[in-house]
Amino acid sequence: MKLIIMTKATFFVEEDKILTTLFEEGMESLHLYKPQSEPIYSERLLTLLSDQYYKRITVHDHFYLYDEYGLKGIHLNQASDEVPAGFRGNVSRTCHAIGELAEAKKRSSYVFLKTIFDSQSNPLDKQTIGFEALKEAASRGLIDKKVYAMGGINLDNIRTLKDLGFGGVVVCGDLWNRFNIHNEQDYKELIAHFQKLRKAVS
Repeated sequence: MKLIIMTKATFFVEEDKILTTLFEEGMESLHLYKPQSEPIYSERLLTLLSDQYYKRITVHDHFYLYDEYGLKGIHLNQASDEVPAGFRGNVSRTCHAIGELAEAKKRSSYVFLKTIFDSQSNPLDKQTIGFEALKEAASRGLIDKKVYAMGGINLDNIRTLKDLGFGGVVVCGDLWNRFNIHNEQDYKELIAHFQKLRKAVS
C-alpha cells in the first residue's frame, strides 16, 4: 500500500526543513497542494529542497513547475479536468464519487477517492461515501491498486482501507496537526508519527 503525504494548504516557516526530513526518513510521494497561492511561493519552497527529491513531488497547480523542476507529475483536482495540451507525464486525479472511478482510472496513473472520512485538515470536508458503498465498490472491482483513499485518514482506519483493497492512502491533517506552526520548532512528534504511518501501510 502506498503512502502519499499532502502538504498543508498554507506555507509556513519550517516547511522546507520538515519536508526535507520526511524525504530523508523515506517519504516516497509528496503532493504539493497550495490552493489560491501565487506560484512564486511554490517555486521558493522547491528551491529550498534538494533537487534529488523533485522526482517524488506532484503538483496540483502551476503545472509549469513540472517541467521547470523535473517533478514526478501533475494532479487534477476534478476527475473531468482535461490534461494540459501536449502534457506527456504522470497524471493523477481526484474523484469525488465512486461513479467517477472507472473512467478516471483509464486516464490516470492513480486516482484519489474523497471524502472517505471527515477531514482532519478542513472542517468543511465531511464524509461523503459510506462504508457499505465502499464495500460494494470493492466487490465490483472499482477499488483497486490505482485508487487511493483520501479524507480523514489516520492510523486507526488504514487497516480497514487496506482490507477494502485501496492501493494507497493520502494523509494530510493527521500528520500536520502534530506540529503547531505558530510556536513550535521541534517537529520530532510529527516525524515519529510519519514513521508509524509508514509502518501501518507496509
